[in-house]
Amino acid sequence: MSITQKPDGDARTTADRAAGQEPAEEGLGAAGAQLSTQPVDSLAQVPSLTVLGWLRWMWRQLTSMRVALILLFLLSLAAIPGSLIPQRSDQLKVDRFTKAHPDVSPLYDRLGLFHVYSSPWFSAIYILLFVSLAGCIVPRSWQFVGQLRARPPAAPRHLTRLPAYSTWRTDASPEQVAEAARTALRGRRFRTSVTGTSVAAEKGYLREAGNLLFHVALFGLLIGFALTSLEKAEGGKLIVEGGGFTNNLTQYDDFSPGTWYGADDLKPFGFDLDSFDDKYATSGPERGTALKFQANIHYWTGAVGKETKGSISVNHPLNIGGEKVYLISHGYAPVVTVKDGQGNLVYQDAVPFLPQDANLTSTGVIKVETAVGKNGKSDQLGFSGIFAPSFALDSVQGPHSVFPTLANPALVLNAYHGDLGMASGIPQNVYQLDTQHLTQFKDAKGQPVSKALAVGQTWQLPGGGSLTFDGVKTWASFTVSHQSGNVLALVSGFCAILGLMGSLFIQRRRIWVRAVPGAGGGTLVELGGLGRSESARIADELGDIGLQLLPTAPMKPDSPAGPADPADPAEPGGPDDPPAADTAPGPEGPEDSPDPAPPTPQTNDEGARA
Repeated sequence: MSITQKPDGDARTTADRAAGQEPAEEGLGAAGAQLSTQPVDSLAQVPSLTVLGWLRWMWRQLTSMRVALILLFLLSLAAIPGSLIPQRSDQLKVDRFTKAHPDVSPLYDRLGLFHVYSSPWFSAIYILLFVSLAGCIVPRSWQFVGQLRARPPAAPRHLTRLPAYSTWRTDASPEQVAEAARTALRGRRFRTSVTGTSVAAEKGYLREAGNLLFHVALFGLLIGFALTSLEKAEGGKLIVEGGGFTNNLTQYDDFSPGTWYGADDLKPFGFDLDSFDDKYATSGPERGTALKFQANIHYWTGAVGKETKGSISVNHPLNIGGEKVYLISHGYAPVVTVKDGQGNLVYQDAVPFLPQDANLTSTGVIKVETAVGKNGKSDQLGFSGIFAPSFALDSVQGPHSVFPTLANPALVLNAYHGDLGMASGIPQNVYQLDTQHLTQFKDAKGQPVSKALAVGQTWQLPGGGSLTFDGVKTWASFTVSHQSGNVLALVSGFCAILGLMGSLFIQRRRIWVRAVPGAGGGTLVELGGLGRSESARIADELGDIGLQLLPTAPMKPDSPAGPADPADPAEPGGPDDPPAADTAPGPEGPEDSPDPAPPTPQTNDEGARA
């Protein structure tokens, strides 16, 4: 017994090549058909000159694999501007970009580059890809279900035309050979079908299942991304240590609703910031690098939910009430006490200052609306300046911080009085001081005054009143995010990888075993194998099955390795064909050997046949 395999997987015989016939997968009838559910590429086919014909042709192109890949590539290209150009979900960045690039910003705005993911051109690509995948998945799924319900196709007339082939003669009856072949193939988890003394077997359906799973997973990814875009909503909140937050619109510093998710859909929950833990490298080249940021909170869900302790750190959000709470940044909030010109306590609170560098040199303002002057009239107070957790002063940088921790906290302020403009109705930034209607305090020489305060120190203002630096608290900034499509996208991504692995590593293959009475007595056993793609695995598997059949159907020592079939016009022995591999002496050894040697796979030249 010998096994032959064409190295390029092309099952055409020499006569077939001379005649220009199709490969074996297309020339073996039902035996070589439907090894894949991939639709036929009809891009080169000319439609009929009717409206219905053109519509049918365009639908076939839209649902073809080639167009789907083109659309997927276009979608990835279209997403690039959304990553490089600020989007309107962060309007402050868009405003800064517009101010920095006044020439190209109007063009970007007309092209929708500031809102890429909601632009008409991005939506068009997205919808076309969605339709293309749907039109590809549905027919392929029905075709695959039909393949699962169908029996393996019967063996072709000439097994010698298959890419892998083996044959020998035996004294066992055809029925015994067929039953042994069926048992061996079933043991290898092949689906089998027996017709007379011929056994047809097929394996590798999971390849097409993986292919379909991959396409369905892509479809799920598109749905997940769409849900995330439509229902995505985010809001930011800065909380000072000891303060809290409840999930309603009035509590947010900023809020960006989604198309399908707005302020009325906010879920009831809240949390309080108990403390903040931070840790920095104190030596070496990484000095000042953050090692730990963690906000310690207690939270509740519902109107009267039970309070639970938790923590939020960078890249480790906390899921509260179905929403994710992310830690964004942190800083310091000096605690100050302000008295007006009448000596009345008019302000006492922690004021967040915003960091300006890695050492948390921070800037901020203090606004006191209820202050009155010595004359009893309204004289509002405003302070602006710098907070440095590790204070240092030099002629180059001025007051600044040299390390992020509270080693030597200091508050450096300028003081103003007059009208803060809070009653004008024009919204103001809480971190900026409008000095248009304010006058800076001056000393006896008429020079503007400023003061650097350590913790516990008090600044007596020239016009009456005072400011005391009581201490420092920590603040943390959080983002509350609602993204309903994340789970679907994650599951779909995992399924896509699983399906891709199945479609790449599982081979769809068919094997046929035929046992017929031989012309010179005994039984002629033929094995043939066909795979979807070129692989040595089909020949190896055919050899293993042949070895399993040898105990039941041992080879006759005096038999030739294979017969010539006069019905096959391309059978070996013709004037134009090279000698066939299976007509040469096989690996049986001497005729008096009691046990034949196992079959040895061999590879013929491209035109050779078994």
